[in-house]
Amino acid sequence: MSEKSLAGRNALVTGASRGIGRSIAISLSENGAHVILVARNAELLNEVKAEIESMGGSAQVIAADLALEEAAEQIAQQIDVDSLNVLVNNAGGNSFMSPVQSMRLSGWRKTLNLNLDSIVALTQALIPRLVNSGNGSVINVASVAGLNSSPFMSHYGAAKAALISFSRSLAVELAAQGVRVNSLVPGWIETDLTDFLRDTKEAEAGALARVPMARWGRPEEIADAALFLASDSSSFMTGQELIVDGGLTAMP
Repeated sequence: MSEKSLAGRNALVTGASRGIGRSIAISLSENGAHVILVARNAELLNEVKAEIESMGGSAQVIAADLALEEAAEQIAQQIDVDSLNVLVNNAGGNSFMSPVQSMRLSGWRKTLNLNLDSIVALTQALIPRLVNSGNGSVINVASVAGLNSSPFMSHYGAAKAALISFSRSLAVELAAQGVRVNSLVPGWIETDLTDFLRDTKEAEAGALARVPMARWGRPEEIADAALFLASDSSSFMTGQELIVDGGLTAMP
Protein backbone atom coordinates (compact mmCIF):
# COMPACT_ATOMS: atom_id res chain seq x y z
CA MET A 1 0.00 0.00 0.00
CA SER A 2 1.29 3.46 -0.86
CA GLU A 3 2.44 5.70 1.98
CA LYS A 4 -0.01 8.28 0.64
CA SER A 5 -2.95 5.88 0.97
CA LEU A 6 -5.63 6.99 3.41
CA ALA A 7 -7.76 3.88 3.02
CA GLY A 8 -9.88 3.27 6.12
CA ARG A 9 -9.12 6.70 7.57
CA ASN A 10 -11.42 9.57 8.44
CA ALA A 11 -10.73 13.21 7.61
CA LEU A 12 -12.52 16.45 8.42
CA VAL A 13 -11.97 19.49 6.21
CA THR A 14 -13.31 22.95 7.05
CA GLY A 15 -13.99 25.49 4.35
CA ALA A 16 -14.60 22.50 2.09
CA SER A 17 -17.21 24.07 -0.19
CA ARG A 18 -14.80 25.85 -2.54
CA GLY A 19 -11.22 26.70 -3.43
CA ILE A 20 -8.39 25.12 -1.49
CA GLY A 21 -10.68 23.30 0.96
CA ARG A 22 -12.68 21.69 -1.82
CA SER A 23 -9.52 20.51 -3.58
CA ILE A 24 -8.10 19.09 -0.36
CA ALA A 25 -11.33 17.23 0.43
CA ILE A 26 -11.47 15.67 -3.03
CA SER A 27 -7.79 14.70 -2.92
CA LEU A 28 -8.12 13.01 0.47
CA SER A 29 -11.18 11.13 -0.78
CA GLU A 30 -9.42 10.04 -3.97
CA ASN A 31 -6.75 8.51 -1.75
CA GLY A 32 -9.23 6.49 0.30
CA ALA A 33 -10.40 8.69 3.18
CA HIS A 34 -13.98 9.11 4.35
CA VAL A 35 -14.31 12.89 4.34
CA ILE A 36 -16.41 15.10 6.61
CA LEU A 37 -17.13 18.35 4.79
CA VAL A 38 -17.67 21.49 6.87
CA ALA A 39 -18.61 24.99 5.68
CA ARG A 40 -21.50 27.44 5.94
CA ASN A 41 -23.14 26.71 2.58
CA ALA A 42 -24.94 23.33 2.67
CA GLU A 43 -25.84 23.50 -1.03
CA LEU A 44 -22.22 23.87 -2.13
CA LEU A 45 -21.12 21.18 0.33
CA ASN A 46 -23.66 18.76 -1.12
CA GLU A 47 -22.23 19.43 -4.57
CA VAL A 48 -18.77 18.44 -3.31
CA LYS A 49 -20.28 15.37 -1.61
CA ALA A 50 -21.97 14.34 -4.87
CA GLU A 51 -18.68 14.70 -6.75
CA ILE A 52 -16.87 12.57 -4.18
CA GLU A 53 -19.56 9.89 -4.29
CA SER A 54 -19.52 9.87 -8.09
CA MET A 55 -15.87 8.82 -7.85
CA GLY A 56 -16.68 6.03 -5.41
CA GLY A 57 -15.83 7.88 -2.21
CA SER A 58 -17.89 8.63 0.89
CA ALA A 59 -18.55 11.95 2.60
CA GLN A 60 -20.64 13.57 5.31
CA VAL A 61 -21.88 17.16 5.15
CA ILE A 62 -22.01 19.40 8.22
CA ALA A 63 -23.17 22.95 7.57
CA ALA A 64 -21.82 25.25 10.27
CA ASP A 65 -20.54 28.78 10.74
CA LEU A 66 -17.22 28.37 12.50
CA ALA A 67 -17.24 32.00 13.58
CA LEU A 68 -20.02 31.20 16.06
CA GLU A 69 -18.94 30.26 19.58
CA GLU A 70 -21.09 27.11 19.70
CA ALA A 71 -19.99 25.78 16.29
CA ALA A 72 -17.12 23.56 17.48
CA GLU A 73 -19.24 21.57 19.91
CA GLN A 74 -22.08 21.26 17.40
CA ILE A 75 -19.70 19.89 14.77
CA ALA A 76 -18.18 17.42 17.24
CA GLN A 77 -21.65 16.13 18.11
CA GLN A 78 -22.62 15.61 14.46
CA ILE A 79 -19.53 13.74 13.25
CA ASP A 80 -20.49 10.23 12.16
CA VAL A 81 -17.23 8.52 13.27
CA ASP A 82 -15.62 7.85 16.65
CA SER A 83 -12.03 8.43 15.57
CA LEU A 84 -10.51 11.08 13.33
CA ASN A 85 -7.22 10.60 11.51
CA VAL A 86 -6.98 13.96 9.76
CA LEU A 87 -8.19 17.43 10.69
CA VAL A 88 -7.68 20.13 8.07
CA ASN A 89 -8.39 23.57 9.53
CA ASN A 90 -8.73 25.43 6.25
CA ALA A 91 -11.64 27.84 6.86
CA GLY A 92 -10.53 31.43 7.17
CA GLY A 93 -10.10 34.58 5.17
CA ASN A 94 -9.91 38.33 5.19
CA SER A 95 -12.64 40.79 4.25
CA PHE A 96 -10.87 44.16 4.38
CA MET A 97 -7.65 46.14 4.11
CA SER A 98 -6.78 49.03 6.39
CA PRO A 99 -3.79 50.85 7.85
CA VAL A 100 -3.38 50.12 11.54
CA GLN A 101 -4.05 53.73 12.51
CA SER A 102 -7.61 53.73 11.18
CA MET A 103 -8.46 50.04 11.62
CA ARG A 104 -11.53 49.31 13.71
CA LEU A 105 -10.82 46.92 16.56
CA SER A 106 -14.09 45.18 15.74
CA GLY A 107 -12.57 44.20 12.39
CA TRP A 108 -9.39 43.03 14.12
CA ARG A 109 -11.39 40.84 16.51
CA LYS A 110 -13.58 39.42 13.74
CA THR A 111 -10.52 38.44 11.70
CA LEU A 112 -8.75 36.79 14.64
CA ASN A 113 -11.93 34.97 15.64
CA LEU A 114 -12.32 33.42 12.18
CA ASN A 115 -8.66 32.64 11.51
CA LEU A 116 -7.49 31.67 14.99
CA ASP A 117 -10.11 31.37 17.74
CA SER A 118 -12.42 29.13 15.73
CA ILE A 119 -9.55 26.81 14.84
CA VAL A 120 -8.45 26.53 18.46
CA ALA A 121 -12.02 25.74 19.54
CA LEU A 122 -12.60 23.06 16.88
CA THR A 123 -9.22 21.46 17.47
CA GLN A 124 -9.89 21.31 21.22
CA ALA A 125 -13.21 19.61 20.61
CA LEU A 126 -11.70 17.01 18.27
CA ILE A 127 -8.43 16.15 20.07
CA PRO A 128 -10.00 13.08 21.77
CA ARG A 129 -11.00 11.64 18.36
CA LEU A 130 -7.55 12.41 16.91
CA VAL A 131 -5.85 10.66 19.81
CA ASN A 132 -8.28 7.75 19.49
CA SER A 133 -7.21 7.19 15.88
CA GLY A 134 -3.66 6.31 16.91
CA ASN A 135 -2.12 8.31 14.07
CA GLY A 136 -3.77 11.71 13.94
CA SER A 137 -2.63 14.57 11.72
CA VAL A 138 -3.73 18.18 12.19
CA ILE A 139 -3.11 20.46 9.21
CA ASN A 140 -3.59 24.16 9.91
CA VAL A 141 -3.79 26.18 6.72
CA ALA A 142 -1.93 29.42 7.36
CA SER A 143 -0.60 31.98 4.86
CA VAL A 144 2.63 33.66 3.80
CA ALA A 145 1.02 36.73 5.38
CA GLY A 146 1.88 35.13 8.71
CA LEU A 147 5.58 34.84 7.82
CA ASN A 148 6.25 38.26 6.31
CA SER A 149 5.04 41.77 6.97
CA SER A 150 1.46 42.36 5.79
CA PRO A 151 0.95 46.11 5.43
CA PHE A 152 -2.73 47.07 5.42
CA MET A 153 -3.56 43.49 6.44
CA SER A 154 -1.88 43.43 9.84
CA HIS A 155 -4.98 41.79 11.32
CA TYR A 156 -4.84 38.88 8.89
CA GLY A 157 -1.05 38.50 9.12
CA ALA A 158 -1.19 38.53 12.92
CA ALA A 159 -3.89 35.84 12.94
CA LYS A 160 -1.92 33.58 10.63
CA ALA A 161 1.33 34.14 12.52
CA ALA A 162 -0.44 33.20 15.74
CA LEU A 163 -1.86 30.10 14.06
CA ILE A 164 1.65 28.99 13.09
CA SER A 165 2.84 29.49 16.67
CA PHE A 166 -0.20 27.63 18.02
CA SER A 167 0.53 24.75 15.65
CA ARG A 168 4.10 24.41 16.91
CA SER A 169 3.02 24.42 20.56
CA LEU A 170 0.23 21.91 19.98
CA ALA A 171 2.61 19.66 18.06
CA VAL A 172 4.84 19.35 21.11
CA GLU A 173 1.88 18.75 23.43
CA LEU A 174 0.37 15.97 21.31
CA ALA A 175 3.44 14.21 19.93
CA ALA A 176 3.52 11.59 22.68
CA GLN A 177 -0.15 10.81 22.00
CA GLY A 178 0.45 9.99 18.36
CA VAL A 179 -0.91 13.19 16.85
CA ARG A 180 1.15 15.32 14.47
CA VAL A 181 0.46 19.02 13.90
CA ASN A 182 1.84 21.03 10.99
CA SER A 183 1.10 24.31 9.22
CA LEU A 184 0.46 24.39 5.49
CA VAL A 185 1.44 27.83 4.19
CA PRO A 186 0.16 28.80 0.74
CA GLY A 187 1.27 31.80 -1.24
CA TRP A 188 -0.84 33.44 -3.96
CA ILE A 189 -3.36 30.81 -5.06
CA GLU A 190 -5.87 31.21 -7.88
CA THR A 191 -9.22 31.04 -6.07
CA ASP A 192 -12.25 33.29 -5.84
CA LEU A 193 -10.73 34.84 -2.71
CA THR A 194 -7.95 36.34 -4.85
CA ASP A 195 -10.15 37.31 -7.80
CA PHE A 196 -9.83 40.98 -6.86
CA LEU A 197 -6.11 40.78 -7.64
CA ARG A 198 -6.88 39.69 -11.19
CA ASP A 199 -9.38 42.46 -11.95
CA THR A 200 -6.78 44.32 -14.01
CA LYS A 201 -3.47 43.43 -15.62
CA GLU A 202 -1.81 46.01 -13.37
CA ALA A 203 -3.21 44.45 -10.20
CA GLU A 204 -2.21 40.97 -11.29
CA ALA A 205 1.29 42.10 -12.26
CA GLY A 206 1.69 43.74 -8.87
CA ALA A 207 0.62 40.58 -7.04
CA LEU A 208 3.00 38.35 -9.00
CA ALA A 209 5.93 40.76 -9.12
CA ARG A 210 7.66 39.12 -6.15
CA VAL A 211 6.82 35.52 -7.07
CA PRO A 212 9.92 34.02 -8.75
CA MET A 213 7.82 31.44 -10.60
CA ALA A 214 5.74 34.36 -11.95
CA ARG A 215 2.39 32.57 -11.79
CA TRP A 216 -0.52 31.78 -9.51
CA GLY A 217 -0.56 28.58 -7.54
CA ARG A 218 -3.40 26.14 -8.17
CA PRO A 219 -5.65 24.74 -5.42
CA GLU A 220 -4.64 21.25 -6.54
CA GLU A 221 -1.01 22.05 -5.71
CA ILE A 222 -1.98 22.93 -2.15
CA ALA A 223 -4.08 19.76 -1.99
CA ASP A 224 -1.03 17.69 -2.95
CA ALA A 225 0.88 19.23 -0.05
CA ALA A 226 -2.04 18.55 2.31
CA LEU A 227 -2.12 14.91 1.20
CA PHE A 228 1.58 14.63 2.07
CA LEU A 229 0.94 16.03 5.56
CA ALA A 230 -2.14 13.83 6.07
CA SER A 231 -0.44 10.60 5.04
CA ASP A 232 2.32 8.37 6.34
CA SER A 233 4.72 10.05 3.90
CA SER A 234 5.19 12.73 6.59
CA SER A 235 5.13 10.36 9.56
CA PHE A 236 8.26 11.91 11.17
CA MET A 237 7.19 15.52 10.59
CA THR A 238 5.50 17.64 13.24
CA GLY A 239 5.62 21.24 14.42
CA GLN A 240 6.74 22.45 10.99
CA GLU A 241 5.63 24.82 8.24
CA LEU A 242 5.26 23.48 4.71
CA ILE A 243 5.46 26.55 2.46
CA VAL A 244 4.02 26.32 -1.07
CA ASP A 245 4.41 29.77 -2.57
CA GLY A 246 6.34 29.68 -5.86
CA GLY A 247 9.39 31.11 -4.11
CA LEU A 248 7.71 34.23 -2.71
CA THR A 249 9.16 33.94 0.81
CA ALA A 250 12.64 33.21 -0.60
CA MET A 251 12.80 36.69 -2.09
CA PRO A 252 15.11 39.20 -0.34
